[in-house]
Amino acid sequence: MNTTPEHNAKIAKLTFTEVYPLYIKKVVSKGRTVEELNEVISWLTGFNEKEMQELIKHNATFDVFFQKATLHPNANLITGLICGYRIEELQNPLTQKVRYLDKLVDELAKGKKMEKILRTNKTT
Repeated sequence: MNTTPEHNAKIAKLTFTEVYPLYIKKVVSKGRTVEELNEVISWLTGFNEKEMQELIKHNATFDVFFQKATLHPNANLITGLICGYRIEELQNPLTQKVRYLDKLVDELAKGKKMEKILRTNKTT
């Protein structure tokens, strides 16, 4: 399934500052912690908490956010449906990375074990 250019542009302009509190609300309401959320984000992006806070402070768009990120080598193991799109079939690299993050947050909120979310039992 392909996304439209308008959809991809909208994703690129979203800021991490806008979305991060929504991620927090989602996982905390399901009994998970901000620390677990940060661990998931760090696993995917390579950012430590200080770097994430700097990106929030500077109102970084997802475009900038993922340009600065070092994607985990196992990120390609994140598959499935999110927001009506099959992640592994997305053609736009930025949209795919944002959907990777969305999928990880969903898995965390759904109560999956961290080992499964972080794909620790699989190799590249």
